[in-house]
Amino acid sequence: ADHQKADWVSIHERICQLLIPIRTSRPFLLSEKERKHGTEQLLKRQKYIIDLTYSTAQEFVLGGKHKEAIPAALHALRFSTEVYGSNSVQLVPAYLLLAEASTGVGRLPEALRYLSQAQWIVLSTPDCSVTLQYKLHRSLGLFCTAEGNFEQALYHLANDIYLASSTFGLKSIEASGGYFHMANVFFRQNKMDIANSLYAEV
Repeated sequence: ADHQKADWVSIHERICQLLIPIRTSRPFLLSEKERKHGTEQLLKRQKYIIDLTYSTAQEFVLGGKHKEAIPAALHALRFSTEVYGSNSVQLVPAYLLLAEASTGVGRLPEALRYLSQAQWIVLSTPDCSVTLQYKLHRSLGLFCTAEGNFEQALYHLANDIYLASSTFGLKSIEASGGYFHMANVFFRQNKMDIANSLYAEV
């Protein structure tokens, strides 16, 4: 009951009506043209639900509501898997969101599982975008910070900053997130001079 309530509050209320046409089986005796149209409509609906569930989960994470983000992120992952397949690079954003939300509620083993899955997909995709790569390093950095493994966190955040700044520029918004999280790590290590200079950079 608790899981159902959490799911309802998080996302299900928003997508309940959208799920009906997706879950309803289509009549068998359709022409080729009707079947093609039906498949296109189904794909459009599924992609809309992916966008809606992902953005909802992202809003919850940004608002610090990590527990509420998990059901929405799980729906985003489920529909992304249905549309793109289980090894697609399109699943990585949902995995990273799930990892961040799980870390936020203290479920570190779950977060590590999601991060490992995301990392495996990124490593096995030769033409993976730099954006996904820097976001993966940022997520790994945040996870290591939560674990208290500051040296490993700094390694991943340095990669995050390098990848983001080499693509978007040293003074980009994309790179500033890496600087901010790195400053937090130095702050927790009581290296205030470095932390303050990084905060100033942000």
